[in-house]
Amino acid sequence: MSAKAIIFGIHSVQALLSKHPGRVQRIGVLQERHDKKIDAILQLAKQKKITVEQLSRQTLDRMTDEANHQGIIAFCASLPTYTESDLKQLLQNLATPFILILDGVQDPHNLGACFRSADAAGVNLIIAPKDKSVGITPIVSKVASGAAETIPFVQVTNLVRAMEVLKEAGIWIYGAAAEADSTIYQTNFSGPVAIALGSEGEGLRRLTREHCDLLIKIPMLGSVSSLNVSVATGICLFEVVRQRLIKI
Repeated sequence: MSAKAIIFGIHSVQALLSKHPGRVQRIGVLQERHDKKIDAILQLAKQKKITVEQLSRQTLDRMTDEANHQGIIAFCASLPTYTESDLKQLLQNLATPFILILDGVQDPHNLGACFRSADAAGVNLIIAPKDKSVGITPIVSKVASGAAETIPFVQVTNLVRAMEVLKEAGIWIYGAAAEADSTIYQTNFSGPVAIALGSEGEGLRRLTREHCDLLIKIPMLGSVSSLNVSVATGICLFEVVRQRLIKI
């Protein structure tokens, strides 16, 4: 765990203060900014006895590489880092595991959007390779709107080996691939499930695809041949949710 991290954006900072106030070391807010959303965060920080300091726009821009910080920033301890050595323990207490595997997603905006969909769908954890994949950056946290603070993110050196751990735990792995014969609507997602999606351009790598139990696809009816990975993730995850809700 590194000593410090920066989280910025109204929703991300508010979620961090609400769910993990112990991580927050101090809050920085744009000088003389007062509106309902910012004031609510500052009131929450006061309740948690967290120091708030006024910062200039130039300072906030510099700290966030001129991203849209929305006038609020949190200085905090970094999130716990999980690797394949933690995977078995993370799976132990899950009644019906629901896992998202992201193979080579490099765009932080896409990863943040995947986190947001995964949180909304009730995903238990996200697994991704360390190599050629983005980790949790301030941009990822902002786009995720707090979801990066709630879902364990497991970065592994060998994705295939991690998939084998899932299989040993009785989890069936479904890989999204355009060449698949079965659509997500023809597939039974009951029981422990892992949904694997590939990078923005290339999709699942060959070895990842070969180690899936079944390949599935989203039916495409128009002229577009593929979807953005974050959009495809949301569609696949919520088909699992739909099927599970029907069975409740």
